[in-house]
Amino acid sequence: MDPSHPIAEGVPEHFELKPEEMYGEHFDIPAPDELIFVSWFEGGEVFRSGCTFRRGQGKIFYFRPGHETYPTYYNPLVRRVIANAVKWAAPSAVAKPVRGNHQPLEPIK
Repeated sequence: MDPSHPIAEGVPEHFELKPEEMYGEHFDIPAPDELIFVSWFEGGEVFRSGCTFRRGQGKIFYFRPGHETYPTYYNPLVRRVIANAVKWAAPSAVAKPVRGNHQPLEPIK
């Protein structure tokens, strides 16, 4: 876990979710820009469970915990992670690219 990342703010170094569906590697995704959480399962399986990606000015957070069979989303720590991720991914005040129809930089023949 990266405890210094804003998505991990207020989340302990480790917490348990019981029961939870097991996922395992190889998870066929691009290498994440940041790895925030790693899950460990009984039997020794591990899984990249909190990954960030940036695409242009967009921010993406992938978070593994959760399955409709289990009450994962009622866990206060899971809700904290999701709330932190929403704040992290919100648009920021950085300069926006200017798009549209511009005059050519040189004469077009």
